[in-house]
Amino acid sequence: MEVGPLNRGIGYTFEQLDVGMAASFSKTITETDVYLYAGLSGDFNPVHIDREFAKGTPFGRRIVHGGLVQALMSMVVGTILPGVGTIALEVKTRFKAPVFFGDTITVTAEVSEKIARTKWVRVKTLAVNQAGKVVCTGEGLVMPPQNDQGPSK
Repeated sequence: MEVGPLNRGIGYTFEQLDVGMAASFSKTITETDVYLYAGLSGDFNPVHIDREFAKGTPFGRRIVHGGLVQALMSMVVGTILPGVGTIALEVKTRFKAPVFFGDTITVTAEVSEKIARTKWVRVKTLAVNQAGKVVCTGEGLVMPPQNDQGPSK
């Protein structure tokens, strides 16, 4: 079941979540995004910011920071599903293909497991580019919001 972003309040609580619920978000990565991420993270690896250097790499051009793609995954989990109030406990990511400036990345998060004992949720994440190529996969263990003011199903 695909869900959309919330317009108010907190995200889905443990009780409101079902295995299979999913949400997506798309963003075109700009040069500005990459430079802002470099400044924020301190990662000025020339493969990301230096055109001439990047020409000599196996990619032949600049690539987007993997952490920027991870941030898009975090955005979906932290603001859409489960949503606002969610706390990340564990994150695992696998980078499958480079992301280039100008690529449009669509990130999908899907509830894959509910852990009743702790009221935690396992979420699978997937990032694909505009051609449908998988660029990143992941999994996270999160604590969804714990009160009953979330959206109704």
